[in-house]
Amino acid sequence: MPAPAPVPRRVTAAMVAERAGTSIATVSLVVNGKDRGRVSAPIASRVRDAVEELGYVVDHAASSLARGSGDLVVLIAPDLSNPFFAEVIRGVRDTVGDRFQLVLSVTERGAQPVADDVRRFERLRPAGILVDAPAAGEAMTATVPVVLLDAPGGAEAVNYDLSPGVHDLVEHLHEQGHRRVGYLDGTSRATTFGVRRALFEQACAAAGIAVSEVTARADLTVDAAASATEHVIEAWQEDGVSAVVAAADTLAYGVLRVAVQLGIAVPGDLAVAGFDDLPSSSVTAPALTSVALPGADLGRAAALRLLATLGGSVPEPAALPARLVRRASTGAEQAKPVRPARVSG
Repeated sequence: MPAPAPVPRRVTAAMVAERAGTSIATVSLVVNGKDRGRVSAPIASRVRDAVEELGYVVDHAASSLARGSGDLVVLIAPDLSNPFFAEVIRGVRDTVGDRFQLVLSVTERGAQPVADDVRRFERLRPAGILVDAPAAGEAMTATVPVVLLDAPGGAEAVNYDLSPGVHDLVEHLHEQGHRRVGYLDGTSRATTFGVRRALFEQACAAAGIAVSEVTARADLTVDAAASATEHVIEAWQEDGVSAVVAAADTLAYGVLRVAVQLGIAVPGDLAVAGFDDLPSSSVTAPALTSVALPGADLGRAAALRLLATLGGSVPEPAALPARLVRRASTGAEQAKPVRPARVSG
């Protein structure tokens, strides 16, 4: 029977200090980026060489325990692969900069973040925790600052003001002649999806547009949305639905896919719109009308709120106004390309 493989020894700051010929305190300053003006360039270079040679990795949990606070900012989200959350991450990262190290966490099976997710990271004593699209009804309290993103009703939250965008969407559909519409909802537990639907139905009622009782829901993927649409598209058509609004652009992409497969002209036979205004929505065929919810702006606002809290101030709740981006999927006219002028010679 072969002998078990030796367990690699853990490289410590003391080992790095010995290799570099300096103190543990100096090593700590260098690896945490705090050596400027405090450690000479030759010594800092020796420490970095030793770190690379030994493969030293900073133990942030131990460092946090020693200081009583951390230099980590944790962002918990339900799906880091979704283009919307990628934009949120960009906004957070650009704002916290080099001051904090951003740690990303995706919840189990893409579920909405819950209180247990916050408690799990609280043990690391980070500087703060950002929670994107948390599950409804969860009390996200911790011993470190917690900022919620896209969590309507949350006290420590950065949200969208959806009303302007939803109002403009319904007005646009009314102007295009639509009087009966379908709605493709998401299965997510995030509060924002309930708010989106409620505002849309209220605006439709005020504008004299009926929302079909034929219901459909899907996970936030194109495949799931397409499958859900296939099950209800005939019923929608029989019910006189001439436009479908999806709770997210990824869901709207599934509707567009089914329309192509069934030979349903968009927007001639069926108009389609969504929420989020993802980057790819401008290049779908046809380009998708969407209520713009800029993820990068949301991440930036949440990070600024966290930084203000860490600085001792109590910022007011932030609300980012949503706006409608009209495109060809609802019959909006598209700008024609400008032809270069001829140069006579």
